[in-house]
Amino acid sequence: MSVAHSPAPEAASPPPCHPLVSLVVPAYNEAAGIQTAVRRFLEVLDGLPYRVEVLVIDDGSEDATFVRAAALADEGMPVRALHLSRNFGKEAAILAGLRHARGNAVVTIDADLQHPPELIPSMLVAWEHGAKVVHAVKRNRGDEPWTSTVRARVVNALIMRLGGVDVRNSSDFKLLDRVAVDVLTQGMPERRRFYRGLADWIGFESATLEFDVAPRASGRSAWRLRSLIALALTALMSFTSVPLRVVSVLGFLTFLLGIGVGADALVSWARGRAVSGFATLIISLLLIGSFIMISLGVIGEYIAKIYDEIKQRPTYIVERTHEVEVQTPRAEEG
Repeated sequence: MSVAHSPAPEAASPPPCHPLVSLVVPAYNEAAGIQTAVRRFLEVLDGLPYRVEVLVIDDGSEDATFVRAAALADEGMPVRALHLSRNFGKEAAILAGLRHARGNAVVTIDADLQHPPELIPSMLVAWEHGAKVVHAVKRNRGDEPWTSTVRARVVNALIMRLGGVDVRNSSDFKLLDRVAVDVLTQGMPERRRFYRGLADWIGFESATLEFDVAPRASGRSAWRLRSLIALALTALMSFTSVPLRVVSVLGFLTFLLGIGVGADALVSWARGRAVSGFATLIISLLLIGSFIMISLGVIGEYIAKIYDEIKQRPTYIVERTHEVEVQTPRAEEG
């Protein structure tokens, strides 16, 4: 269900000739802080020569995130709220936002204010100077536990070395030109996505800005170790087939182990000694069995990804929307 409301008074909006900037804000159980965040976004952009729309993508929240975002639209703010039918994950919420964004430039930013909105004007300057993608990277990781920092660095190192995409200290805080948005949403039909990697992989002219991670404005992070592992697997399988080559390496190592054990047995038999026995056999079986199970697991992950892709189920489902009318369906100027 889509509810349209009258736009804010003309005097408060920049002329239509100004570029439209869309802010995509994925949110999950952010009812406590979503209104504060949106107001701060608009405050930072107030007075700049841009028209602005804020898209709040409620990723199946269990609280009043959607209701409170919709209330901002009722106040006449340039807010569009989308409620997904269930929790599809942050990657799906970002994709939904990118597909519904109308701007010449699109900024993806978290709802917890750990991404400082004060950096957005600098991102827009870089965009005006020709950058199609502006990456905001973390100068430090704030007050997160050291265990989370170690996990993130290990995952990023694996993705960089095996996948060939630079995700060092990367974040989902990015600015994309309309051309880049169209490529990511229309030219890449894959369903299991890794937004940070794809934004780098497309290879458009880019700029990088650093920021310090701020404390969460409210609530607590929804990220858990399981979520990080799932994201890492998606990233690796999306950008590299190296894990499949590891299966071949394990097979070769198993072959060498078999040659060694077989040679030892033949030497013992030729010298009239008993073939070395129980311990060698058990160790060999355990190693071979482990290699086989690891190999099946790696192959299974790739088959599962293929299975998810060929089912062609939607990445997300928008259950309802609540939005303010924007004067132009999609700005082409600027």
